[in-house]
Amino acid sequence: MPQISADRIAVSTWSLHRLLGAVYPHDLTTNEIGPMTETYGEGEESLLGLPSVLANHGYNRLEIVSFHLRSRDPVYLGELRDQLKIADVKLQTLLIDAGDITDPVHGLRDQKWIAGWIEVANELGAEKARVIAGKQKPTSETLDRSARALNELAAGNAGSSVRLVTENWFELLSEPAHVHYLLDRLEGRVGLLGDFGNWSGPEKYSDLKSIFSRAELCHARANFVDGDLDEADYGACVTLAEEAGYKGPYTLIFDNEIPNEWHGLSVERDFITSRDL
Repeated sequence: MPQISADRIAVSTWSLHRLLGAVYPHDLTTNEIGPMTETYGEGEESLLGLPSVLANHGYNRLEIVSFHLRSRDPVYLGELRDQLKIADVKLQTLLIDAGDITDPVHGLRDQKWIAGWIEVANELGAEKARVIAGKQKPTSETLDRSARALNELAAGNAGSSVRLVTENWFELLSEPAHVHYLLDRLEGRVGLLGDFGNWSGPEKYSDLKSIFSRAELCHARANFVDGDLDEADYGACVTLAEEAGYKGPYTLIFDNEIPNEWHGLSVERDFITSRDL
């Protein structure tokens, strides 16, 4: 039986919080980068140094969360793009990790703010940029508001090589019917990133399988209990994605105290790539 190849494996900076240490929290009222917050201490590595370290660990695909960027200055972005090229690491996705385009008061403000970050994705040479579809309760009004804003963001990015995707995240996209409704309204102009860890409950696997037939990216989030991988859950998630016809990369998501980050990522990677499907 075929196995999932190593070149379909990516890593998110979300999984390397402790290595990087600092984050730069977003303020949606400005395009300026916020002051550094050492959420996980001083850290051991900078974002500029990460591509070579990632390559040394055998990974050649990276997703960067927007709050890990310490600057939007073109010089800094150019340096990061150069380091990615030198290390032969693809910037798969810029994860734009704030904003609510469905907010009845601040939706237009947040849409404009997100558009600015899509420009950053273009400057970095990212393949994709992930935009949050919205955080409001799912109604026909809020879903239509999301579709309208996402279509406008896609139109504003027309001609770019950066493809926009959204994610099954927050209450707006808390079940398959809402995801399908929104994607139908977008008519292919915005794709889907499916996240294993965003849904739960007794219908989790069937719900995820429903949307992975349309997914272009995957956040392969795993559960660890006392440092041990929950193989039953992770295996079920990978299997349902493949059975649904998913052909894209698996971005490893890890956020636990034990084991350490690199070891946890290697456990996830080896589990995925060693499976017979």
